[in-house]
Amino acid sequence: MALTTEDVRKVGTLARLALADDEIATITPQLNDLLDQFARLQQLDTTGVLPTSHAVPVTALLRADEITPSLSQAEVLKLTSHTDEIMGGFIVPQVLGGD
Repeated sequence: MALTTEDVRKVGTLARLALADDEIATITPQLNDLLDQFARLQQLDTTGVLPTSHAVPVTALLRADEITPSLSQAEVLKLTSHTDEIMGGFIVPQVLGGD
């Protein structure tokens, strides 16, 4: 069953797309071609074919977590002159709520 231009117009409206008449005329046969391809895929015998989530094997590209030495708070605060010695942190410009 092929889609009509009215079907495409209705779906476009539901998707909140402002499609012009020439766009609908172009898209309608393209969508029908896609639906034909899906119908051809439905005819394939997939008995014995395991479902897959990826076409190629996926491996994790992350390295193992390892504890490594890091700078102390005092060493980090020495890297800038904009520090709050009482709170022990950086002084940064106000980002939110400033007029």
